[in-house]
Amino acid sequence: MTTYLSAEQILDAEDLTYEDVEVPEWGGTVRVREMPGTERDKFEAQFVGKDGASIRAEGLEGFRARLAAATIVDAEGKQLFRSVAEVKRLGEKSAGALQRVCDVATRLSKMGEDDVKELTGN
Repeated sequence: MTTYLSAEQILDAEDLTYEDVEVPEWGGTVRVREMPGTERDKFEAQFVGKDGASIRAEGLEGFRARLAAATIVDAEGKQLFRSVAEVKRLGEKSAGALQRVCDVATRLSKMGEDDVKELTGN
């Protein structure tokens, strides 16, 4: 017989995954967190036009920095980069370092290659 989870069990589940990523360009390790569903929705909405189908060209700028900022967290799981200015500065960091973080972020958040292509228009 199958036992089904209750709403309370689902809501109480600690289901977000984390991974520590060595970033030699920055001199240490960062913690990357899977995006919760609502945060992933907000992240993706930055790149979609008001019609829901088109890609906003201006939204593509800083894709890696935005993804890294959405997923780099402290030991308690709180985002480190919150302001537009911080995300902009993060985007000025090494592309290789950002890509390393983004590779882990997309894997943890189950963002497949097709998802990223759809968001970036590539």
